[in-house]
Amino acid sequence: MNKKMSFIMVALIVVGMLLTSCAKTDSAVEEPVTVEESEPEMAAEPEDTAPSTIVIGWTPPDITGVFKTATDFFQASVDDANANGFDVQLITQSLTSHTAFADQVAIIEDFVQRKVDVIAISPVEVDVVKPALQKAVEAGIPVIVVNMLEPIEGVDASTYIGFDNTVGAEITAYAVLDYFGGPGVLGSGEKVEIEPDQYLDIGFWESLYGDLSEEEKAGIQGRGAIIEGVAGDFFSNARVQGFHNVVDQYPGIEIVGNTCAADWNREKGVKCTEDILQANATNLDFIWAASNEMGLGAMLTAETADRLEVASENPVIGDEKVAIFTNDNTPESTDRIAEGKIIAETTHGFADWGWYGGQFAVRLACGEEVPATYDINPRIVYQDNARQFYPDPVLPAIDWEEIKANCSR
Repeated sequence: MNKKMSFIMVALIVVGMLLTSCAKTDSAVEEPVTVEESEPEMAAEPEDTAPSTIVIGWTPPDITGVFKTATDFFQASVDDANANGFDVQLITQSLTSHTAFADQVAIIEDFVQRKVDVIAISPVEVDVVKPALQKAVEAGIPVIVVNMLEPIEGVDASTYIGFDNTVGAEITAYAVLDYFGGPGVLGSGEKVEIEPDQYLDIGFWESLYGDLSEEEKAGIQGRGAIIEGVAGDFFSNARVQGFHNVVDQYPGIEIVGNTCAADWNREKGVKCTEDILQANATNLDFIWAASNEMGLGAMLTAETADRLEVASENPVIGDEKVAIFTNDNTPESTDRIAEGKIIAETTHGFADWGWYGGQFAVRLACGEEVPATYDINPRIVYQDNARQFYPDPVLPAIDWEEIKANCSR
């Protein structure tokens, strides 16, 4: 009897162990099913599709009004991108002067070492920076060149934003002809009707002056002096040549003395103007300064000497008054034009440089294509149209959503 009871108890223990083992096996099968069912929920969580940080290195040749304006609108473009879901940083490194050539090379090399995504540059001197720019391209960094459209030989730049420097000076030369008796919108010559927002660009002026007779050309008269930038450099040569391309066709326009080099600098523009005015106590009708900073220096000097001619006065050939013409166009010079203290200035589109520069840099960093060149279409700014340019230039809205959708970062 005891043996039977022992056998029954052993059998019950074995059965209990088998039931427990089955229960554990069933539980182990269910666990993976639970995990697998949770995976679709995790995959359905939204992902951050915003492009990664884009770093732009921008190196202008100085921080005066001209390039400050371009930099301000570069930053405005970057701010606009960031407000629309991008993360863009603009690093600006400028030179202490337009003759500090080696400094810009060092800045480019620093940008390459820092592995910025895009380099934007207004070259202080083209030949000096060429090797450094090509190294940047070889390192896989796209290069944006502003302030010129002429391709830099040996540099595979992604895009050029700017204008033809020769054409820009030709436009100012036509404004001088207009003021001193030719047809147009200035001075006492024949007035032509224009639309309020019409571009007074090279096409406008060439059309207007293309059919003048030799007698009509001879009737345009004035004596003037020229202030250039850095003697012998690409930009100064192009602008001086452009000015001469036009005025040399008019025998009544005389350029007196030698061209005075002021290195694109206001203070040096003052000194050049002082020397010019001293050498021409009378019988000097105009000064053309090849850049805005030098032109403002010329204006201030002529005003201090009580020799500044204002736009409300018709020119009197041979008197003591001197009319100021220049190139570039900034908010400051626009104010002076509106006041009549500068007769006319050709805009080089600094707001456009920055606005499009920021946009093109983001697109390049995103692996998108940009135009090989973007011409800002230089044109004359004068008293009647000055407020079309500053303080609130009209710039097109940028479609950042489309850029973001096509961004491969």
